[in-house]
Amino acid sequence: MASSTTELIKEKLDIVDFLRGYLSLQQAGKNFKVLCPFHREKTPSFMVSPERQSWHCFGCGLGGDIFGFLMRYENLEFGEALRVLAEKAGVELRRLDPAEYKYTGLLYELNSAAKEFFKRSLSLSPAAKKYLADRGLKAETVEEFEIGWAPNEREALSMEFLNSGYAPDDILRAGLALKNDRGLLSDRFRGRIMFPIHNHFGKVAGFTGRILPQFESEGIGKYINSPETPIFNKSRLLYGFSKSKNFVREAGFVFLVEGQMDMLMSWQSGVKNVVASSGTALTADHLRTLKRLTDKLVLSFDNDEAGSAAAERAIDLAEASDFGVKVAVFKEFKDPAEAAQAGIEKLSGAIEKALPAPMFYFDKYLPARGVAPDYGRREELRNLRYVLAKIKNIASPIEQGFWFKELAKKAGVEENTLLEEAERIVVAKADAGAKEDERSEGAPSDFRSHKYSRRELIGERLLCVSAARGDYGIIEDSVPYLADVHKAAFDILKSGSRSSEDKNLDELLNFILLGRGDVSSSELGELRRELIKESLKEKKQLLTTEIKQAEEAGDKARVEAASEELNNLLRSPIFES
Repeated sequence: MASSTTELIKEKLDIVDFLRGYLSLQQAGKNFKVLCPFHREKTPSFMVSPERQSWHCFGCGLGGDIFGFLMRYENLEFGEALRVLAEKAGVELRRLDPAEYKYTGLLYELNSAAKEFFKRSLSLSPAAKKYLADRGLKAETVEEFEIGWAPNEREALSMEFLNSGYAPDDILRAGLALKNDRGLLSDRFRGRIMFPIHNHFGKVAGFTGRILPQFESEGIGKYINSPETPIFNKSRLLYGFSKSKNFVREAGFVFLVEGQMDMLMSWQSGVKNVVASSGTALTADHLRTLKRLTDKLVLSFDNDEAGSAAAERAIDLAEASDFGVKVAVFKEFKDPAEAAQAGIEKLSGAIEKALPAPMFYFDKYLPARGVAPDYGRREELRNLRYVLAKIKNIASPIEQGFWFKELAKKAGVEENTLLEEAERIVVAKADAGAKEDERSEGAPSDFRSHKYSRRELIGERLLCVSAARGDYGIIEDSVPYLADVHKAAFDILKSGSRSSEDKNLDELLNFILLGRGDVSSSELGELRRELIKESLKEKKQLLTTEIKQAEEAGDKARVEAASEELNNLLRSPIFES
C-alpha cells in the first residue's frame, strides 16, 4: 500500500506510458532510450527503467522519478506537478474540496466546448476568414492555434450550451455569458475573432476576443478577455507558452510581444521562442514562469506612446527580477506582426539587433550631443535623472556600474557626478512580488516613493498632457474619476497657480509641469476611457467589501443598498472588457 499521496500517484501512473506523451521512447532490452530533452546530444543516453519507475541521463547526469521529470521538463514547482499528476492519476488531493475539484473540470469542459463552437463558426464566416487572411495568418496557423469566430448574435453560444444541457449559472461562471436586465443570458463575446488562451499544459482556460473592424464603435473595447475565474488569471498566463516553451529553452532567450497577432505572426515566420502578454501588463507571475526557462528577455511592444510605456514597465520589472533585457525596435513598423508580414528578415533582423535596455533609454531620452554643455535645459536634466533611475533599478551591482560608465560617456557628465545624483534618487524596486502597476522610478521625496495604482498613473498622465498643452478643459469631464490628490492638483493648475501650501502637493505639481505631453488625440481619448474603467473597478471593489462587512454585521438594509448599487455598476459595458 502506498505510504503517501505521491507514492499512490506513482503506483497508478506508469513512467513509460507517461513519458511517451513527451518523448519518442525506443526499446533497449528491459529499458527504453531516447535523446535527452535536457541537453544536446547525437547519441541517446537518456534511459527509462520500467522496473525502477525512474529515468536517468548518462550524458548530463540528471535523473529521477515521474515527478522529477515533469518538474524539470515543464519547469514546475512540486505543488504544481503534484496537482497535474494527481488529476492524471485520478487521485484526489485531500486539501482540495472535491466539489471544487469537479467544478474546475467543468469550467475546462465549457471552455473547450466554446473553443469548438467558435472554430465551427469561423468556417462559416467569410468575413472573419478574410480578416485573418488580410492580417497575414495562414490557414495552418489558424488551425494550429485553434482560432475561431464568435457570431455577432446575442445568444448564439448560450443557446448552444443550454440546448446541450449545461446550467445557466455554470455558463455565467465560466465567463462565457452575461445576464441582462431581464435576467436572460447573452453572449459575452459577439462579432469577435476568438483567440483561445491555453494554460501551460494546453488546456483552454479563457479567451481574448478581437472585435471585427466593421463592428467597431465608440464605447466597445477592441479587445476583451474572459473575466477572472478559478481557471483563468490573465496575470499568470502567457499566450502561446504551452507551444513555445521548449523553443524558449533551446534558444536560451524569450521574445516577448504584446498581442496575440504579434505572437502568431512571429511564430508563423519561424520565430518559435515567442510568447505574448495578451495585451495586459507584464507581471511578476509571468516572469516567474519564464525564469524557469531562461533569464534572457527580448521584448517588443507596439510602436506608439502606449506601447512604449508598456515596454518601460516591462523592462523595469524584468531588470529588477534579474533578467537580462533587450529591446527589439521596429521603427518602420507599428508592431512585430506588421514587421513579420513584411518579411522574416525584418523580424529576425530586429531581434538580432535588439538593444540592451539601458541603450534603449539612452536613445529615447538623451540628446546625441550630450547633456553637459546645456545645463539650463530642465527637460534634458529631467530625462537624465529618469535614465539614472532606470539604471539604478537594475538588480546586479556589476551591471549597474557598467551602465553608469556608459551613461557618463553618452551624457558628457563625470561619472562621479552621476553617482552622486543617483544616490539622491529613491527607486521603488519592482521586486518579484510587486504588483504590476507599482511605479519603479522615483525622486528624492515621499511623493515619488508612493506606490501608485493604475488609476493614479493614468490620472497623473492626463494632468501632464493638459499642462503641456496649457488646456485644462480637455480633461475637465474626467476630473470626477481622478484620485483626490490629482483633483486638488487640477484645481490649482486650472486657477493659474503653480504652488500650494503642501510640500508633497508642490512636488506633484512640479512633476506634472515638467511631464511629457506628446500624445495624440486618439491616445488622449483612450487614457480618459481607461481612467473611467479603473475608477469603476475601484468602486466595484469598495462595494464588494461593503456588502461583505454588512453581511457580517447582519445589516440587511445596508446589504440591499450596496448590492443594488453594485448591480447597477456591473451593467456598465466597462465590465465586459
